[in-house]
Amino acid sequence: MKLFFAVSACAIVLLLASCSSSKKLMPAYLQGVQDTTGKGVVNYPEPLIQKNDLLSIQVYSASVDPQTDVPYNLPNLGGAAGSTGSSSGAPVSGFLVDQSGNIEYPRIGTIHVEGLTKQQLAALIKQKFEGQLNQPSVIIRFLNYKITVLGEVARPSSFNIPGERVTIFDALGMAGDITPEGIKTNVKVIRETNGNREIGTIDLTSGKLFESPYYVLRQNDVVVVASSGLREKQEEQQAAFRKVSLTLSIITAAALLYNIFK
Repeated sequence: MKLFFAVSACAIVLLLASCSSSKKLMPAYLQGVQDTTGKGVVNYPEPLIQKNDLLSIQVYSASVDPQTDVPYNLPNLGGAAGSTGSSSGAPVSGFLVDQSGNIEYPRIGTIHVEGLTKQQLAALIKQKFEGQLNQPSVIIRFLNYKITVLGEVARPSSFNIPGERVTIFDALGMAGDITPEGIKTNVKVIRETNGNREIGTIDLTSGKLFESPYYVLRQNDVVVVASSGLREKQEEQQAAFRKVSLTLSIITAAALLYNIFK
């Protein structure tokens, strides 16, 4: 009977330890942040063009010379005007930045675009069209602005962004938020810039996260939320409880049989 009571005591101790660990609360977003209205200017860096980006480039001219300008004034070219060099109006898919960071543009040829902003590329194209088109104007947009969220979130996936500005909170919102097992204080952001890969960390509980270069995400960024290991600990505790329960049942049965047949 002493052994029976000893095993029961061990089971109670394990149960109390499990309850204390399950009640541990994860830190909340922006803990202790005060109202900062009017105390700072929000600056969002313009995204840089990278390899494998798909660009919509529309070039318009002030004149309508059928021999030169008409192909650059068609509004139904799917956002990549002039890529076919014809006036058929057939939809095109945009300009893909190759592994050398270049695109091929009609009547201009090869343009190195990696590392440029949209405004810089537009100015470069306008410069190259001087003398060919009358007062050219250029409109550029990203067609494949994508963010990936992995790890301890409700819906890990890749998300296409219709605009060109997304914060880490926007990305986590699209992924269904961080699960209770996720670590908010050490979220990883994997980013490639000019062929170099970098991994940054951001603390979502800190008011200084707005100062982080990873608060505003860039195209093709990967956000990774690590697990606190709480789920694994609970599974280990449940496995231990099953073993203790089995042992306790065997000892109880043995004690009963001993009392019956002694």
